[in-house]
Amino acid sequence: MENGLIHLYWGDGKGKTTAAMGMTLRALAAGKRVVIVQFLKGSESGEIPLLQKLGATILRGKPGQKFVFQMNEEEKTETRRQQQELLLSALREPADFLVLDEACAALQLQMVDEDTLRRAVLEKPREQELVLTGRTPAPWMFEAADYCTEMHCVRHPYEKGIAARRGVEY
Repeated sequence: MENGLIHLYWGDGKGKTTAAMGMTLRALAAGKRVVIVQFLKGSESGEIPLLQKLGATILRGKPGQKFVFQMNEEEKTETRRQQQELLLSALREPADFLVLDEACAALQLQMVDEDTLRRAVLEKPREQELVLTGRTPAPWMFEAADYCTEMHCVRHPYEKGIAARRGVEY
């Protein structure tokens, strides 16, 4: 078996999750067992039902639709518990290809245990391909990444008042 590598898509630009989902399609087409954790995402985005139909295991969700900065301590505690359970569930699933979408934000916002996340990345099965996404990765994520791609926003329609569109941004 080949060694699996670690991919990091990060930055303030659009396309981090999109890149991860494109790689997911390739992995599924190659017959790989795919597990995706989407941290801190409550609303279903357009690709999720199709990826599930194609055989991907999707672990996602959070209580309510608030951003972490809008939550009270009780809501943060429940969100933290749920996000940690998503990660632990993913680690119990056999996966040739593991996506930890918004792992950077989950860690930065202290919504997932750093030791557990670090072990998931640094002690992954040798042949497993692993993808991390998010705005601001921890230094150890940079060190671990074999591929490191920064998505930088130069222009975005939101600046002109254009809202996110189904089938494009979600």
